[in-house]
Amino acid sequence: MQTLEDLDRLMVRPSPALIDMMKELDGDIMLLGVGGKMGPSLAKLALKAIELAGVQKQVYGVSRFSEAGLKEELESCGVKTIACDLLDDAALDALPDVKNIIYAAGTKFGTTGREYFTWAMNAYLPGRVAQKFRNSRIVAFSTGNVYPLTPVKHGGASESMTPGPIGEYAASCLGRERIFEHFSHKNGTPVLIYRLNYAIDLRYGVLLELAKSVQAGKPIDVSMGHFNCIWQGDANDIALRALAHTSSPPNLLNVTGPETVSVRYAATELGRRLGKEPVFEGVESDTALLSNASKVMQLMGYPSVSLLQMIDWTAQWLASGGKLIDKPTHFQEREGKF
Repeated sequence: MQTLEDLDRLMVRPSPALIDMMKELDGDIMLLGVGGKMGPSLAKLALKAIELAGVQKQVYGVSRFSEAGLKEELESCGVKTIACDLLDDAALDALPDVKNIIYAAGTKFGTTGREYFTWAMNAYLPGRVAQKFRNSRIVAFSTGNVYPLTPVKHGGASESMTPGPIGEYAASCLGRERIFEHFSHKNGTPVLIYRLNYAIDLRYGVLLELAKSVQAGKPIDVSMGHFNCIWQGDANDIALRALAHTSSPPNLLNVTGPETVSVRYAATELGRRLGKEPVFEGVESDTALLSNASKVMQLMGYPSVSLLQMIDWTAQWLASGGKLIDKPTHFQEREGKF
C-alpha cells in the first residue's frame, strides 16, 4: 500500500452485497457534495458496483469543484459531473430529478467565526434539497457529533440515545437531521440518517494524525482517550447499501467500526511499526465521543478491513512518503469548537 493507485483500487472494491443491491436498485444515483473527502471514492465505488452488477445506471456528481482537476478525473471514470453551488436556488432547482440521492454536502472546519455559513450549509440547505428531491430516496450524511460524550465503559451511543450536541457545528448537524426528518414526515420521502465517526483513508484521518505525531516525536494528548474509526471503503459501501434501508420516518444508522479504540493503544501500535516510541501527555477522560455500531453490523456485516490492517497500512503509507491531505479531524476536541 504505497501508491495512490493501490489506495484507489482498494477503495473501489464493492462488496458482493453491494453488487447484488445494485441489481435491484431502481433509478440513477446522484452524489451531492462529491468534491468532499469521501465523495470521489464513493462515486467510483458506485460505478464499479454498477459495472459488476451488469446494469445500466448513471452516477451524477454535484459539487462546486473548487479542487483543480477533480471534475476531469471523475468524468474520465464515467461520472456525469455537474458544477453547482447548492446554495444557489436556481442552480439547485435545475438539477435533474434522480431517484437515489447521497447527500454529503456540509461544512465543519472554520465554523468558529462563520457560524452563520455553517448553519446555512448544514440546516438551511437540507430543507431545499429535501423539497427538490421529495420523490427520491435520500441517504443524508451526518455525524456522531450529534451525541453527547458518553462513558467509555458504556460502549458508545446507540441510535436510541437522545442527541446532545456540543458546540455550534454539532448543533447544526442535528438541525440537518431534523430538517430531513420534517420533510420525510411531510412528503413521505424515504430517508436514512448516516451518522459517521471517522473514516480512514490513509491520506487523512485519526490514525494518520496519531502516526504523524509519533513519527515527529510530538506529544499526544490523551484527554479524548478513545475513538471509533472505519475504513473509508467500507464506509462508502455502507453509504450506497443504505439506499435500500431508507424509510419514512427516517432510519438512523451509526456508521463506524466495532471497536472502542484507545488512543494510547493505537499510537503504541503505530510506534511499533514506525520504530518510534510515542510521547503522551494528559490523562484519559472517563467520557469520549463514541458511537455504538451494533445496528450497522447487524444490517451490513462487519467491515472488510480490520483495525490492525488500517494501522499497518497507515504506518506503511506514512513511512513511504505517501501523499497526504491536510484535513485534520480534530478528534481531540471536547468543547465542540471547530
